[in-house]
Amino acid sequence: MKYFLLIPCLFALTAIAQDSIPQKNKPSLTINPAFSHQMMEPVQNLRKVNCFLKGKQEKSIVSRQLIIGASLIAIGDYQRSNIDSKFGYLMRHPTSSNQIGNEVTEAVVHSFQLSFSGAVNNWLGAYAEMLYNPEQSFGAGTITDLNRNQIQLRKAFVVFGNLDDFPVYGAIGKMDTPFGQTGSVNPFTNTTMWHAFGGLAYGAQIGFQKWNIDASFMAVQGGAQFRALNTPVGDTTNVPSQVNNFVADINYSLNWGDHSKFIFGGSYMHGSVYSHAFPVNHFDPAVIINPAWTNYARLELGKSWILKGGYAKTLYEWPGTHNPTPPLNIYPAAKVSSLDAGIRYLLKPDNKVAYAFSGEFSNFRAGANGSPWERQNQIILGFSAEFEKSSRLFMEVFRTDGFVPLNWLSGSEPFAPFPPGVTPSERDAFSHGIVIGALITL
Repeated sequence: MKYFLLIPCLFALTAIAQDSIPQKNKPSLTINPAFSHQMMEPVQNLRKVNCFLKGKQEKSIVSRQLIIGASLIAIGDYQRSNIDSKFGYLMRHPTSSNQIGNEVTEAVVHSFQLSFSGAVNNWLGAYAEMLYNPEQSFGAGTITDLNRNQIQLRKAFVVFGNLDDFPVYGAIGKMDTPFGQTGSVNPFTNTTMWHAFGGLAYGAQIGFQKWNIDASFMAVQGGAQFRALNTPVGDTTNVPSQVNNFVADINYSLNWGDHSKFIFGGSYMHGSVYSHAFPVNHFDPAVIINPAWTNYARLELGKSWILKGGYAKTLYEWPGTHNPTPPLNIYPAAKVSSLDAGIRYLLKPDNKVAYAFSGEFSNFRAGANGSPWERQNQIILGFSAEFEKSSRLFMEVFRTDGFVPLNWLSGSEPFAPFPPGVTPSERDAFSHGIVIGALITL
């Protein structure tokens, strides 16, 4: 009976959605490279629901118009590790089957995206994005294997809201969760913070934007999600079959001048991915609910300078970080944390070609002091040239310290896939390299 109470709400939403846009406007099909870039750009601004709402406010999206976008990232890179097969750089996943010894050299398509954006009227719109990413796919085999060359619906959501008239909005679908500041100042490389806590999930989000306050709450399907979230949904299943997880965020902006502001905020995630028992296997069912929190800040000075930082940590120890088998049993279970700090300088930001210099440090700490899986650090120095606010050429130099793969990080059960008391993690491993590439959005 209680579900029938939703019917009046649906009628109310329908009434609000009948806006003043004349129906004589003809449907249209178009491209908008700058807006499509904002929606598909995979590194710097990851709150895509907010990007969509901003696009509506700036009239990048108008009613009864469908925007089609395409984005391609192609790279050439060289990287070297001091230990064979121990590559800590997370923008691709070399394995013993697609690298030789301790060196990798490649020239490949990193990813391709195809997006569709549109608005029915001033209140109702939708976004969908297809992704092809053999470099970061977790499919079996090498980068030419069909298992790693699949196309997926990466994100798709319906947005209900008109921030010009009302400060509350809603979204439902598959989207990034509003946890912290997981974006980067880099032109290509995601932060380790994003890899550790940047969630992607099925769910429903509601938000508020007014008085320099940006608050959001997202109800999330439980179970093992696409990235960074997991809550128990039964004794033996990892299927996302219950809405029993959530993420909440609030931040405040202090603005001065036309282009300067300071943003600070905090987030809470009810169920992080760090909830498995030993041995750790990413999509296994969770055995506990392990929440996480984060604090973050961002300073923008004019159009040229950006300084950002954040810290995130789980509330409880990750059970799977304790291996009960000697000699690794000397390391107790540990909480998981990540630290991120970055700076970017944009030269000639109003020109058709804007040049950017950036530097960033981020890490992932998952083990007790001295353990092989204690930490993995990443340092990135980057340079890019951005054209028409939609495409960029870039170069990055990177360095990682530590090798901590999520699967089996503290070892595995006997002979599957490692002998007892053995872990693939290596605290003393380090790797470095350079990547050159292009991100083209049409």
